[in-house]
Amino acid sequence: QLQFVESGGGLVQPGGSLRLSCEASGFAFDYYDVGWFRQAPGTEREGVACISPGGAGRDYADSVKGRFTISRDNKKNTLYLQMNNLQPEDTANYYCTTVRTYADCSGSNGVVPWGQGTQVTVSS
Repeated sequence: QLQFVESGGGLVQPGGSLRLSCEASGFAFDYYDVGWFRQAPGTEREGVACISPGGAGRDYADSVKGRFTISRDNKKNTLYLQMNNLQPEDTANYYCTTVRTYADCSGSNGVVPWGQGTQVTVSS
């Protein structure tokens, strides 16, 4: 079964940090460009950050540049998102999936179904 399982979300105060993890199973994780996406209530899902198979290529949404860092460990089949200086507008459910290319971090390529995500809430 092809899937991602996201974890690491929680409640954090503005200015705080979280590290999200996403474990892949059922497919060749190290073959694919992958990325993090998020969706807040009443909004469309948006791309946050994407990364190439080897990790050298990375792309970020303007809203998170300088605050978030995407990385991957292919030996552990795991994708990470380090989030620093979190703000209330970062509140959302965060998902990971495969993408066509890291340079086009706009949506899934349909290889792996969307998972349940992990909720991030930034509030004082």
